[in-house]
Amino acid sequence: MAAAHEVQHHTSTGVDNRKLLMWVFLASECLFFGTLISTYLIFKGNSLVGPLPEEILDIPLTSLSTFVLLMSSLAMVLAVYGAQHGQLGLMKGMLLATILLGLTFLGFQVYEFRTFGSEGLNLTTNQFGASFFVLTGFHGLHVGIGVFYLTSLLIGSMRRNGLGRDRDLWVDTAGLYWHFVDIVWIVIFTVIYLMPH
Repeated sequence: MAAAHEVQHHTSTGVDNRKLLMWVFLASECLFFGTLISTYLIFKGNSLVGPLPEEILDIPLTSLSTFVLLMSSLAMVLAVYGAQHGQLGLMKGMLLATILLGLTFLGFQVYEFRTFGSEGLNLTTNQFGASFFVLTGFHGLHVGIGVFYLTSLLIGSMRRNGLGRDRDLWVDTAGLYWHFVDIVWIVIFTVIYLMPH
């Protein structure tokens, strides 16, 4: 009987090719969000009709949703730690916490979008509305994809053999995506909500 051999997934950089692929993907996402943020900044202050940012933005509410997203990053760090140290209960619990915090953030975003809509701001109202909804909407889409990604890992971890020998790699790679989404939000929050209009 032939001895089973382990397949190596390392590149010449010493980084697993699956993790390297995530890094490459995130680099392309930097360009994508960089373009959206630049567009927002180029058209900032060009709206001729209201409602304008200073009339409609709810900074305390968005600060709370930002805190929720930052706490989800902490939960993700703990999930990665659990995966790397064989603490499967911690890993599963923190994956679930990250998912729930991500969903809470999305709930805040839906509430904000509905509130803005009821106050007359939508995608076609003015330059601010167009750039705001495109930028924050695409970010929300990325959070939703991240929630789906983490949910698939959590469900996979419930199987008999869990996530297999590469458990720490799968969770760590998902963590890269999640932290990227959080960092992008910090930039968006600063540009839209904190910089003077």
